[in-house]
Amino acid sequence: MTESTIIYTRTDEAPSLATYSLLPVVQAFAAQAGITVESRDISLAGRILAGFPEYLDADRRVDDVLAELGREVLAPEANIIKLPNISASIPQLKAAVAELQAKGYEVPDFPEDAQSDEDLDTLARYRKVLGSAVNPVLRQGNSDRRAPASVKHYAQTHPHRMGAWSPDSKTDVAHMEGGDFRGNELSAVMAADSSLRVELVTADGAAAELRAPVAVMADEIVDATVMQVAELRTFIDRQIARAKAEGVLFSVHLKATMMKVSDPVIFGHVVRAFFPRTFAEYGDVLAAAGLSPNDGWGAILDGLDGLPEGKAIRTSFEGELDDGPRLAMVDSDRGITNLHVPSDVIVDASMPAMIRSSGHMWGPDGAEADTLAVIPDSSYAGVYQVVIDDCRTHGAFDPATMGSVPNVGLMAQAAEEYGSHDKTFEIPTDGSVRVTDAAGTVVFDMPVAAGDVFRMCQTKDVPVRDWVRLAVSRARATGDPAVFWLDEGRAHDANVIAKVRTYLPEHDTEGLRIEILAPEEATALSLERIRRGQNTISVTGNVLRDYLTDLFPIMELGTSAKMLSVVPLINGGGLFETGAGGSAPKHVQQLLAEDYLRWDSLGEFLALAVSFEHLAQRTGNARAQVLADTLDRATGRLLDENRSPSRKLGGIDNRGSHFYLALYWARALAAQTDDAGLAAAFTPLADRLSTDEEAIVGELLAVQGSPVDLGGYYLPDSAMAEAVMRPSTTFNEVLATLG
Repeated sequence: MTESTIIYTRTDEAPSLATYSLLPVVQAFAAQAGITVESRDISLAGRILAGFPEYLDADRRVDDVLAELGREVLAPEANIIKLPNISASIPQLKAAVAELQAKGYEVPDFPEDAQSDEDLDTLARYRKVLGSAVNPVLRQGNSDRRAPASVKHYAQTHPHRMGAWSPDSKTDVAHMEGGDFRGNELSAVMAADSSLRVELVTADGAAAELRAPVAVMADEIVDATVMQVAELRTFIDRQIARAKAEGVLFSVHLKATMMKVSDPVIFGHVVRAFFPRTFAEYGDVLAAAGLSPNDGWGAILDGLDGLPEGKAIRTSFEGELDDGPRLAMVDSDRGITNLHVPSDVIVDASMPAMIRSSGHMWGPDGAEADTLAVIPDSSYAGVYQVVIDDCRTHGAFDPATMGSVPNVGLMAQAAEEYGSHDKTFEIPTDGSVRVTDAAGTVVFDMPVAAGDVFRMCQTKDVPVRDWVRLAVSRARATGDPAVFWLDEGRAHDANVIAKVRTYLPEHDTEGLRIEILAPEEATALSLERIRRGQNTISVTGNVLRDYLTDLFPIMELGTSAKMLSVVPLINGGGLFETGAGGSAPKHVQQLLAEDYLRWDSLGEFLALAVSFEHLAQRTGNARAQVLADTLDRATGRLLDENRSPSRKLGGIDNRGSHFYLALYWARALAAQTDDAGLAAAFTPLADRLSTDEEAIVGELLAVQGSPVDLGGYYLPDSAMAEAVMRPSTTFNEVLATLG
């Protein structure tokens, strides 16, 4: 990697397919400024293969590209475009493994009940791939997410539909009032560099290490907490009864991808609670068959046909489904419920979608209905309740007039909950979890019961200091208020607040409005201001960063994929993220059925522009700045001309939007006066693309309507995918003339 290199990640599903079409355009344009754009594969399939080199023939082994990028993000010259990737749940991982095996890659099965040393080793390798495996490695900086001016202007002039709210809506959020992660949280600030030993101590005094010692640094915040399963089950039972009594849909909202250890377990308890009689009678049979509710009800149903008791179990499930409250549906046409797959209902995407749709989710009858949204942990659930109450009182938000809530997020160096995966455990027996430092001093001693979920998190001091700096700089640059969403009554937040108050005086805050408010209060303030068309910078921790950068953009812009997401890396480099990927699976399904990809690459366009700008500022490459400025203009033109993928077959799709971006970008480069050489290089291309526009669009439209074969879902055949995603011979030939 050199200072004139941009790394463009190849990931999964729709973003990966779009890359086959867009990357050749980017590489051709960037080359005219002496910039090399390299592709790096960090897909789920690539990460699986990288974890098992000795299982593969030499010619089929792949490098551990994620580990390589983890080193490169620490370099001052790092410049990385990061597309959305699969945060794999166990069912997704199993599906990817099965596909790789079918292609002749002899990777091992996922071990359902690891006992042998070999199975335990295999399980450990797969755990490194599960959930948010990519983000903690690459995000060596804090987050700056906001709506670019061109995107905001388009949303105001072409407002998306918002569902009307009734003051009589029964939609609500339910969360635990105690016994959850927030209620049990303990927090400490490390006095010196050390290591922490994490042990489970049983009633007879025996101590067993839960993991190898954890290295900690001076001034680092360390938290420990536990979800008490008895309290959780009581809570879930009450919400199931409440949903039935109130006649609303029952829906659970978790983050089983990012919180890959804790939330699948919690999801499993919800499945058990919804079907208590079936699990009481057949739970042992299901467990013996390797059918776990943690993998979702759908996985259990799929496995019943191979069991002698399968028909009876299915009948029992159906009876309890009829007796319980109506379940919210992921796909009512196909009978896919909220409990089918843990990764189908991700809280940060599902809750704002519900709020945007009048507080409704889809019911089993295919109609919308009020919903009880169950978010067991109380840490951030109240944020959604405040929004729902506001909509019930004041009605839906108006995208044409509403303000923005940009975000400055604390996420560097695996901060907070999202860094807890290797320190989260389902406790096997009653006792206590004791955490001691290198000197033997007890830091935490937490009572636990069998089945409880223990979690320990870390937040280093350097990221907090950088987060405060970034918040002040954004407030200074925009003039908007900056609000730290922190609660004095929460143990972790209290320690963060102390650091914020220490580091704020290091910056010039004269004339700036900077506040610290608990999340619910910060939500209310932000909503009051956005209804007046005013902007409020949210300054939040890692999980709230994830939640809010979906919540507000989905209401404001219609999608979070249109946000500009910049990660100024602490060592001076830049990571530029391209938006959310939650709808990517549905887009792939449509492509396979109809040769139509609705994925919108706007996030990629926005990220590329700031990537070029960052490179120009670091290296003095004036042409990179010209590329950035003209790409911004091209993106604005694309939005104004409504050249984003249309919603229906027969309009331009992702590939068509890439053509129009190339056309508008080439025209902008040909017309600019800052660099005559670039203008001369792009004038012939702009002319050819303009002349051949009708032919190119015709070729792109002609392929629509028929099924296509990509040669794989998790590991598509590259030649087949490229043929599908670059179907216009004319466009390909014209682009090649740029050299």
